[in-house]
Amino acid sequence: MAESTEHQQLAAILGPEPAATFQTVISHLISSPSSLQTLISDLISSEKRSEAELVFNICKQADQESLSLKLAQLLQVSPDEKTRTMSSILLRKQLLTRDLWRILSPNTISTLKHTLLSCIQREDTPTSISKAISYAVSELASAVLFVDGWLELLPFLFQSTSYDAPPKLQECSFLIFAQLSYFFTPFKKELHTVFLYCLSSSTRSDAVKIAAFSAVVNFIRCLPYSEDEDRFHDVLIEMMRTVMGKLNKGKEIMAQEAIKLFIELAGTHPSLLSRNGQIIRAMLQIAEAIDVLEQGTRHLAIEFLITLAEAGERAPWIMRRCREFVGLLFPILMRMVSNVKDDPSWHTAETDDDIALGVSGDYCVGQECLHRLAIALGGDNIVPIALEHFTAHFAAPEWPKHHAALIALAQIAEGCSEIMIKDLEQVVPMVLNSFKHPHIRVRWSAINAVGQLSTYLAPDLQVQYHQQVFFALNATIYGLQNRRLLAHAASALRKFIEKCARDILTPYLDEVVSQLVVLLQSEIQMVQVEASTALSSVVVSFPEQFQKYYEDVMIPLRVMLLDATNNPVWSKSVACISLVGMAVGKEKFRDDAKKVMEVLMSLQGSQMEPDDLTTSCMLQICADLCKCLGQDFLPYMSAVMPPLLQFVQIKPVETVTSANDNCDMDESDDESLETITHGDKRIRIKTSVLEEKVTACNLLCCYADELKEGFFPWIDQVAPTLVPLIFYIHENVRKSAVSAMLKLLLTAKLAVDRRQAEGCNEKYLKRLTDYIIGALKLRKEDDSEICINILDAINEFIQVWTHTRAHTDTHWSGCSLDQKWMSAKTQKCGRG
Repeated sequence: MAESTEHQQLAAILGPEPAATFQTVISHLISSPSSLQTLISDLISSEKRSEAELVFNICKQADQESLSLKLAQLLQVSPDEKTRTMSSILLRKQLLTRDLWRILSPNTISTLKHTLLSCIQREDTPTSISKAISYAVSELASAVLFVDGWLELLPFLFQSTSYDAPPKLQECSFLIFAQLSYFFTPFKKELHTVFLYCLSSSTRSDAVKIAAFSAVVNFIRCLPYSEDEDRFHDVLIEMMRTVMGKLNKGKEIMAQEAIKLFIELAGTHPSLLSRNGQIIRAMLQIAEAIDVLEQGTRHLAIEFLITLAEAGERAPWIMRRCREFVGLLFPILMRMVSNVKDDPSWHTAETDDDIALGVSGDYCVGQECLHRLAIALGGDNIVPIALEHFTAHFAAPEWPKHHAALIALAQIAEGCSEIMIKDLEQVVPMVLNSFKHPHIRVRWSAINAVGQLSTYLAPDLQVQYHQQVFFALNATIYGLQNRRLLAHAASALRKFIEKCARDILTPYLDEVVSQLVVLLQSEIQMVQVEASTALSSVVVSFPEQFQKYYEDVMIPLRVMLLDATNNPVWSKSVACISLVGMAVGKEKFRDDAKKVMEVLMSLQGSQMEPDDLTTSCMLQICADLCKCLGQDFLPYMSAVMPPLLQFVQIKPVETVTSANDNCDMDESDDESLETITHGDKRIRIKTSVLEEKVTACNLLCCYADELKEGFFPWIDQVAPTLVPLIFYIHENVRKSAVSAMLKLLLTAKLAVDRRQAEGCNEKYLKRLTDYIIGALKLRKEDDSEICINILDAINEFIQVWTHTRAHTDTHWSGCSLDQKWMSAKTQKCGRG
């Protein structure tokens, strides 16, 4: 069947040839150099590429051995440079095939070895093709060195790295050494000599030295953690000398490539790079050359230093001389954070995003590295040095230095919290005094610092300085200043009150609510968003107090509710309204709840796309309103359920590959996708869609729990939707589906007991129980938590049904539980 399909696809491209079988056509393509060269030319062409790829893949499946030999032949004899380049690339991909030595005959492998080494040595081979061939050599060697070996390869590589070999050949040889480092670890003594000789030579080209750098780093990373590392310390010192020499000559691109390799090694062998501090001091020199070197070069040097600092005890020089190291690096980072200008666009920004608004690349990297440095080395090593620099910066006349000190203070707060708490009497005045600074960006950074300190120095900051902080934020809010200040003040207030004890916050509650009401009435979107979020925090902390604030807060919230075109403001305001409603109770909230539902229902018809944030927000808020209104929410269920069921039934786009296929592993860093291994398959699914599916399942569970027998009319739609999800590939979806099962049964049980649902009787309840328990019994669950949830659900099912049978004559003959299955599941979950 597969061959027939391929034949049809090929015939569609080549045209019907009744006299030629499928295999004959393929054999002709592979055996004829001119035909294969034409096919490769089509692969290069943008117009014919898709058809050519189909044909090539069919050829590859039909006869991989012959195709490999013909590609090698084209690489050797074709006069066209583009054809030779593409042939080398295609051959390398061929050689990536798993268990290649099982597919290719010994004669074919021998031919490929000879052809590749011959081509790489030809003087007329361009460097780009030689490098592509070197990668093909590495792939072939990786496949055969474990089995038959390659006797000619190592002598060839050593000979090719000598100073009198052509530079192109030297570069390719070091590239091969870099790719095959694991295989050559037994020759560490010989390679040490080769590497040191190359790096200390003044006649080697930059390209050769970069290739040698890569070989050195890869080789060291393959060595076991032992004295073997020390053998290469002098090689790394020579490598660092080369970098400094290139920087002195203005060759920063080469230096950057070398520093990237140092960073890789710092992550795996930090002790080797911090043996005696030579390399660290050299990197510090690069980092502080702000007026001399490019940002990219300096940032790489700083990344190397931070990576070593994060290695902790594995970087002995830094640990022994931590204060000295911080004393050298901290002022460099402070200088970087001082690189900020007063961009006019900052003052009128519509969002609270300060990237590219007067700040430099130095500023962004500097503040991130201050945070990482503090996390890595802690307050004992950072705070004493930081306070000295902060004092000096606050004494300087330039506003960027004041700004830098406050930004740095906020960045180190998390990592230095235990020590900074002891210095609050020195730290807090620095921040609060800056609220009165004449430059607005300094005032902004002071508010930002209050927000960070409120989180990381809590509760000490709140206990000791609540009066001063509330006064400073109050003055900012009622001063009706710049929109950025107002938004940040609302954010800082939220963070401060979230960590405040109730007894501390209670005396300020009237004032805090008044402040937030003022901010809610702002016409600035980011101010309203932050104020709504802050008010939500207050409601959660003081639900019983909101009876007296209800009208005050609802006046601006009602106005915001009607602005359904502004998603961020609208969603925050409606979420806040629902929290206020739950705090005051349905009697007081009933009229406003109806208004909220009217607005939500007006949107329901137009906002139905799964990716629409308004729809997702609407469904969550409806569930909150249901908790508040209880049975009074039933009239709205007919409008709520269709979009909710649509969310549950979302089918994420899945990319399925073999679990053994490593070709897509480079995509694993994509945070928007989640990879699930299911049997022999690897499935990649969009994370946000999975989260929406889980949320929708949980909301159905919430409605069933809140509405009890009132949810019964929806069971016939919900049960067939949720039960199949017990078998879904993602554990969170399965967990949500299992949790909903008992809620469905209890809903039906209450409807039977109270006789409030037409058509709901004991027979219906039994059919529903058979359906749900039957599915749970069939589920072979590996996740222990879900397994426990299943057992709990079945246990409660039994209790519910036993209670039902005590009051009816119905016999539960079809729902007997397999005791062996129950016992096995119990043992697997660790529950005796």
